[in-house]
Amino acid sequence: MKAVLDACVLYPTVMREVLLAVAAEGLFRPLWSARILEEWARAAAKLGPGGEAQARGEIALLRARWPEAELRPAPGVEARLWLPDAADVHVLATGIAGSADVIVTSNAADFPRGLLAEEGLRREDPDAFLRALWQDHPDTVARAAETVRAEAERLSGERWEIRRLLKKARLPRLGKALAGQVPRQG
Repeated sequence: MKAVLDACVLYPTVMREVLLAVAAEGLFRPLWSARILEEWARAAAKLGPGGEAQARGEIALLRARWPEAELRPAPGVEARLWLPDAADVHVLATGIAGSADVIVTSNAADFPRGLLAEEGLRREDPDAFLRALWQDHPDTVARAAETVRAEAERLSGERWEIRRLLKKARLPRLGKALAGQVPRQG
């Protein structure tokens, strides 16, 4: 499965890290464009003087780790597309360029399901997307989320329960599912 990750799911650190940890486990192939990454960097600038610089460093690491993920929509594709917010057309064009299955975004209003379906795509919010992957691959998603939780603890020096961390990261249903999961014996 191929999934375009919109800037709004790349910018929150924990959400991005969970999505990419799951992708690293092979459950989906992440896709984005240079413009999506630039939107992330500009949004991070709102954090203060170092926010944008930190985001650009993270983007460089992301590009090195996932070199095949960055796509350039074909010329002219954006001109034929329409979405309620014209500033989001590039995300849809990226999905078309990558023959994506889904656009993972928190921005439901600007990505109507009917318009996406006309292009062979669907929209999922990140919590629903990850929870669906967890339902099919519970141990794999749990392992990925645990890696992110452990790193959050290491970086913050604070103890994080998985449910609380994921709720704060706007992934409450995944957090609830993982908190209630009984590890499989193997």
